[in-house]
Amino acid sequence: MKKIFLNAIAIMTLASACTKLDEKLGSQQPSTGGGGGGISPASLLSSAYNGMRSPYQDQSRVWAAQQHTTDETIGPTRAGDWDDNGVWRVLHTHQWDATHGFLADTYRELGQVVFTTTDLLRFNPSAQQAAEARFLRAMANFSILDGWDQVPYRENTADPNEVPKVRKGTEALDYIIAEITAAIPNLPAGPAKIANKDGARALLMKCYLNKGVYANRATPTFAATDMNQVISLADQIITSTRAYSLGSNFFDNFAPSNETIATENIWTAENIGGSSSGNVRSRWFCGLHYNQNPSGWNGFTTLSDFYDKFEAADKRRGGNAYPGMTFGILPGFLIGQQTNGAGVNLKDRTGAPLSFTKEVKLVEVGSNLEVTGIRVMKYPIDYTSGDNSNNDYVYFRLADVLLMKAEAILRGGTGTVAGPYGSTALAIVNSIRTHASRGASALGAVTLDNLLDERGRELYWEGWRRNDLIRFGKFLNAFQEKPADAGPFTLIFPIPARELAANPNLIQNAGYQ
Repeated sequence: MKKIFLNAIAIMTLASACTKLDEKLGSQQPSTGGGGGGISPASLLSSAYNGMRSPYQDQSRVWAAQQHTTDETIGPTRAGDWDDNGVWRVLHTHQWDATHGFLADTYRELGQVVFTTTDLLRFNPSAQQAAEARFLRAMANFSILDGWDQVPYRENTADPNEVPKVRKGTEALDYIIAEITAAIPNLPAGPAKIANKDGARALLMKCYLNKGVYANRATPTFAATDMNQVISLADQIITSTRAYSLGSNFFDNFAPSNETIATENIWTAENIGGSSSGNVRSRWFCGLHYNQNPSGWNGFTTLSDFYDKFEAADKRRGGNAYPGMTFGILPGFLIGQQTNGAGVNLKDRTGAPLSFTKEVKLVEVGSNLEVTGIRVMKYPIDYTSGDNSNNDYVYFRLADVLLMKAEAILRGGTGTVAGPYGSTALAIVNSIRTHASRGASALGAVTLDNLLDERGRELYWEGWRRNDLIRFGKFLNAFQEKPADAGPFTLIFPIPARELAANPNLIQNAGYQ
């Protein structure tokens, strides 16, 4: 996979981010301020944005941790394909340990973002540059907290030889909330492709919505004051001068031209087609078969139990004509016989029909192992940009904000009117479901259970499912191709072994050795 590290800081910290070694190497830059020695806050900020690409866009980092551990995503072993020493299988069955390479790399790369953004603050950035850096750091810190509960850090002026200290649980969350709150006044209103006020508010919503989770992951409680904070932040976003709205086509949010045509996107990562992008193309390459165009990697699928949560008419399932797309694979779920651009039925490598099945197993051994599983094309394929795809990667969008508001109301917050979406959880959910871009029927009532299902239908494969399942108390349950967990310790990932060896302030999370 293509991973982009655009400055010396990121290259030097590859070995051990958030460790003593990382701090020493990264801090060897001269602290001259204002860009002395060729170092400028603008270049460091650009490096920080680019440093977000691998942990958030690569298929084996945050996305894998948040998706492969859930009922939405599975990476079947197909004979010799996608075995990878079992790394995908143990994610789905919750049998990982402290040596899991992908989880360790994710922790490390998120730590690199924290380091780069912290180091930037030593070089006299402008108020906006500092605010952007603090927001990016808060996002990375949130992901570390959500996954591992222990967030290494050093103060802006710390001795570069000092071993990073560690914040845990609610202490870490309180710090993240304070950082975002302090950054908002100096963040720009937009555009979506840079850290902005509404993106910060959306992350704050995630913080308050999950506050009880980070206090007690097994049995979280949800304070009305926190839920009202979620609602208030949602209303600020809904009534923003950026005037978000549900667009005419659901998949515009993820299209190669989403920077210009999407009306829902609040905060995205800019990808520049043909020249500079993260690995957003993995979102389609991982599912496409070798004999499709483009030739994919024939790996990941969704599961039939999840697919069956959709109504047949729900346009979020895809399969409908996409505006301006005169050839190629349509966005959405791919199931059944696949064809080429001329409408000719394709075959797999054995010569059998390339017809994707609903049935899928964690380990495939049959003669049809190449075609099992429903493939997911959430991001419409960029057929023109080569390896560097033009689809901007979506962090936060309006529908997520609306569903978080509905959840906060269900969990005891006070309903409010903002925009054309209503003041009750039911009205808000139905405003999304019945919108012409979705085409689903109205629900008669909203419960926590069917709200979780709706979050799945709306946000599938966007990297939030693990977070949702934990908050809704479903993560430990048995689901398709996964038995019930042995205990609640899997609600947190293990601290990677190499991080423990390098930083004595880290301790292994309970349940792991």
